[in-house]
Amino acid sequence: MTKDFIIVTKSAEETRNLGADFAAKLRDRDVVALYGELGSGKTQFVKGICSSLGTKQVVNSPTFIIVNEYSSEKFSNIFHFDFYRLKNYSDVESTGFGDYMNSRGIVIIEWPEIVEASLPANTKKVHIAHTGESENYRYIRLENPEN
Repeated sequence: MTKDFIIVTKSAEETRNLGADFAAKLRDRDVVALYGELGSGKTQFVKGICSSLGTKQVVNSPTFIIVNEYSSEKFSNIFHFDFYRLKNYSDVESTGFGDYMNSRGIVIIEWPEIVEASLPANTKKVHIAHTGESENYRYIRLENPEN
């Protein structure tokens, strides 16, 4: 039985703060999958995670380069993937994704649908959507966050 946690954030800062709170429960080799439309706030959530973990590098969406690698005070490796531009799983394989998944640290994936079947059962899933009330309001659902 899954127990989801749902919250509405009303600004990019609140979305980042929720990501920071979420980061406190991350452990080595955790995988985080972020689902949502373009501009829904996935990267803001990642910025919150990385800020909370003490990442010194600038956190940006890796849309055009597929993966950004960060280090932090807590994890030597944070791998931030964006699969938006990839068309099939063989494109994913060419990034060395399997090697990243077997490495120490955490893996964060934006647009994970293309790798859904290969994600571990305990993947932390985050769904982000605009509420329609305001451009900055978002529904954020953490799927079974206690994994």
